[in-house]
Amino acid sequence: MTEMPGLILPSYYLYYQSPVKIVETPEGGARVWRVSIDSGGWHEKNDIFVEITLGVGGDIFSRSAEDFVQEVEAFRAFHLKGEGPIFALYETVRGIESQADAEGRRETPREQALIRGIRQRTFVMFEEELRAAGDPGADPDIARAA
Repeated sequence: MTEMPGLILPSYYLYYQSPVKIVETPEGGARVWRVSIDSGGWHEKNDIFVEITLGVGGDIFSRSAEDFVQEVEAFRAFHLKGEGPIFALYETVRGIESQADAEGRRETPREQALIRGIRQRTFVMFEEELRAAGDPGADPDIARAA
């Protein structure tokens, strides 16, 4: 973790309901990555750096690494469709949430813990796939450290 004037990197945000992370570059600068609504991968969006770092509040929220992982996976599960183990786990989470909704209740602490654990696992799986495909913004270690 590196300190910049008033900013500790990496830092994590929810920017207009889209997960964004700011990480340090090897040269000591910062790079902004926003999760893609189309692929779940990372798109470099340095043009929103000032808005995020100076405009926290309103539709920009700071997140812990752990909460960021949860936000990313909720975002991916909502926007993406596909086959394979990651999407099967997304369906498992959807089923738990749907059951609680159908019963008119919040998820139990056990269900919440199960959802958090599944999302942490799918984050690592998704990020490892992105890294293998050459996505420079991929970082499965965020969930391992969270």
